[in-house]
Order: sequence, then C-alpha cells, then structure tokens
Amino acid sequence: MRLLSIELYKIFKRPRTYISFGIVTATALIFQLAMMSGGREFFKFGMQNITEQFDVQGSIINGYLVAYLILQSLLIQIPLLVALVAGDALAGEANMGTLRLVLTKPITRVQLVMIKFIASSVYTVALIVWLAVVALFLSLLIFGAGDMINLKSETFVMLLKDDVMWRYICAFGFACLAMTTIASLSLFLSAFADNSIGPIISTMGIVVVLTILSNLELPLFDAINPYLFTKHMIGWKGFFDNPVPYAAIGKSALVLVVYTVGFLGGTTFYFNKKDINS
Repeated sequence: MRLLSIELYKIFKRPRTYISFGIVTATALIFQLAMMSGGREFFKFGMQNITEQFDVQGSIINGYLVAYLILQSLLIQIPLLVALVAGDALAGEANMGTLRLVLTKPITRVQLVMIKFIASSVYTVALIVWLAVVALFLSLLIFGAGDMINLKSETFVMLLKDDVMWRYICAFGFACLAMTTIASLSLFLSAFADNSIGPIISTMGIVVVLTILSNLELPLFDAINPYLFTKHMIGWKGFFDNPVPYAAIGKSALVLVVYTVGFLGGTTFYFNKKDINS
C-alpha cells in the first residue's frame, strides 16, 4: 500500500495528469452549450420519421439524452487520455534513469508491474467518475430529467425516467473495465520503450486501426471481428437497449478481462527478462 500510495502521488502531482480532466470537462461543456442553443433543431431533424408515425409530446432533450450523446463522443477519445499516464508508467522511469533505483528497493519486478497497473487503473476509474459528474449529473442539472429516447440507425428505444439511472451506473462500470484494458495495453507497450511517446502513440494507433476493422462489415474481417477488443469496448451501449442483452454484455466483459490479463501477463513476462543495466 505504501508503494501504491507513492505511485499515485507521482501520477497526481504531475500537472499534465489534470489535462485529461480538463479535456473531459471542456468537451462536455461545449456539447451541453451546443444542445442548449441548437439541440431542438438537431433532434427535430433526426426524429422526422418518428414524429410522422408517433405523437411526441414535450421536449425530448433532457439530461439523460445529452449525457448519452456525450458518452458516445468522449469514450472514443478517452483511450488517448488513459495512455498519457499508463504509457508513461514504465517508460517514464526508464527515460528518467530511475528504473534501476526503484528496483534496488525490496520489491520484485512483478510487484512493480502490478503496482504500476493498479495505479494506472485508479487514475482511469477517477477519469471515468469525473466523466460521470460532468456528462451525466451536470447535464441533469442543466436540462433536467425525463424519459429517454435512444435513437438507433433503424429503430428507437423508449426508456422511462425511473428506468434510466441504473443503466448509467452499469454503463460507467463497463466503461471502467474497457478503459482498464486500454491501460493494460499501454503498460505492456511501455515495458518495451525508454520514452513514453512511443507507447502513447502506439496505443492510439492500435486502437484506431482495430476500431476501423471492427466497423468494416466485410467478409474478409468477419472471422476476426468477434475477437477484437475494440469491438467489445462499446458493450456499454447494451444497457440502453430494452430488453438488455445481458449475454452479449457478459461476453464482451469476458473478452476485455481476457485481454487485460493477457497484456498484464505479457508485461510481466517481458519485464522480468528486460535488461535494465544498459
């Protein structure tokens, strides 16, 4: 616990750590401001087919819907913010020349990797919690609560006001799991580098490429798509379906856990053999 507290202190004393929280806050505020000024016209255009068939009373813009739209946007960008810290966990020590000094303490390399991973995960969870504050609770404060309409490509899902909050709690929990997978990937890449820039850029490159492959509905990629972790990172959206596809969400969560354990195991295996004297 003492080593973990030291690691957390090192993370949260850096000014750049709070850049991520600032980016999340700014993005959410810009989105909320846009919804306040032009949201009515935006949804009026998007719901033309629905209003032709159903009598929609009142405004559908409320805090729940705005928060959902913010999540769709930000959860694509947050992997970069997670990589800013996790990618620096081991590579940063090597770059500053403190890695050998750290390992002179009564701590094994496996313990060091686990401490770095837990500290990165704590930062990741803190970032998701802050996202919940500015995206959900601030949106509820500005726009109020109400029934939520989840617009999809061919259908829409109507969720009653009292049936929404638990879905957000589960969605944020799933997002923590997904971003922890990103943290483990970035930590794995960090073990191979002596500079944090490489792991950060590599993490985003992998996420971008796999996300593109996940969204390409081509026969060539049908065989590998179910096994790409990026395909399962959006499993949080399932909590806003009715009924909730618990089996699919559970499968996605299992895939993410397997990837996280695999990345962490790979990091431990390589770091145990790494030459830190050169």
